[in-house]
Amino acid sequence: MLSSLCGCHPQSARARAASNDTARKASDIAAEVTGYADVAKRIIDLAVFGAAQNRSYKRLADFTDTIGNRVSGSHNLEMAIKYMYSAMMQDGLDVHLEPVKIPHWVRGKESAEMILPRAKSLAILGLGSSVGTPPEGIEAEVLVVQSFEELKHRASEAAGKIVVFNQPFVSYGETVAYRAYGASEAAKVGAVASLIRSITPFSINSPHTGWQDYQDGVKRIPTACITVEDAELMWRIAQRGQQIVVRLTMAAKTLPDADSFNTVAEIRGWQHPEQVVLLSGHLDSWDVGQGAMDDGGGAMISWEALSLIKDLGLRPRRTLRTVLWTAEEQGGVGAQQYFDLHKVNMSNFDLVMESDLGTFSPVALQFTGSDVARKVMEEVVKLLAPINTTKLEAHGEGTDISPWMQAGVPGASLHVADSRYFWFHHSEGDTMTVQDPQEMNLCSALWAVVAYVVADLQDMLPR
Repeated sequence: MLSSLCGCHPQSARARAASNDTARKASDIAAEVTGYADVAKRIIDLAVFGAAQNRSYKRLADFTDTIGNRVSGSHNLEMAIKYMYSAMMQDGLDVHLEPVKIPHWVRGKESAEMILPRAKSLAILGLGSSVGTPPEGIEAEVLVVQSFEELKHRASEAAGKIVVFNQPFVSYGETVAYRAYGASEAAKVGAVASLIRSITPFSINSPHTGWQDYQDGVKRIPTACITVEDAELMWRIAQRGQQIVVRLTMAAKTLPDADSFNTVAEIRGWQHPEQVVLLSGHLDSWDVGQGAMDDGGGAMISWEALSLIKDLGLRPRRTLRTVLWTAEEQGGVGAQQYFDLHKVNMSNFDLVMESDLGTFSPVALQFTGSDVARKVMEEVVKLLAPINTTKLEAHGEGTDISPWMQAGVPGASLHVADSRYFWFHHSEGDTMTVQDPQEMNLCSALWAVVAYVVADLQDMLPR
């Protein structure tokens, strides 16, 4: 592990380097970056038209078809880590595993039926960390609301009922609060269970799962997501003043934390091996679908970027480190432990990158960092002109890299044409069928060019 090698540069030296960086004329930096046009073109040609064409897609298909989905704590996730360790070793990279502890929630058998005003089975997916029902299930009258606000107004009606949330989809960032906190909000007003309309703008009767958070000191009640169609159905029935009764059965349980690993592969830098450009995606997924989109694609392009650079015989000044996170879906659990272990060497982390919003057609690079660093990155993305993705947007995103960005390390993420992302997210629909090989080629090319050039520039990105 590199961590033992990293503590050797005092902060003052780093600060001096940063001030020198600032002093370097923008025109000098622009000229230096422009000097990488040929190497960028070689990376792009290899990924998009050359021998590596469609390789990241094929790797993803082989991986997801072999392993399937890989929820935190599962045997499948263990198999996935072994698979990727072995595959990246065979690819000639430096690979090691870093142990972490992760949550182990098990869905178990689950079902829901509407009993009144007519019999109808409801498609559900229990939400991560939910408790189960008693073995005989819970049969109760339903209260349908469209917001937390409405639930507060109707609190006196909620005791002993199953609360159904039929909140409209505004955006994932805003609407996901219902999945995260719906159970505890319903429990506060005496509900016995909660059913949450799936957090998606589009549905073909597809439930979408995800993690949920119980609030301390609030009774833990069973919670699951239902389909948009069934949430709207129950809303309409309730609007007519008809009584709705649902029977919910869930065998969900939480087991003791499991042992797992973050999977790390590297190309060591020739001049500053202790300095790191980190690329990443998460290896775990939910326990439905194949986890091809979320986040098999992000993991594969983060491996592919290293393969492309290695295949071209390139070796940057700084170390390129790909980390495939474990237990991201439970709130970035593996990544937080990685941060806690490596933050002592924070000054040596040049750029942290994460792809976790799909590997569809790339639109731009998203970036968080100082104004001076942004100027450098604006030059770097110009090298992507051959694939028409020269846009740099604000705000790098990613659960797994957010601790680094909050601590002031520059961060980048991939912005893709993601209008369909939440159609398939956390559902049985997240399979290889949503992936496209050409789009993955473009994502791989972008990821590799950005990582290589930043890792090879004379100076680290100024903080």
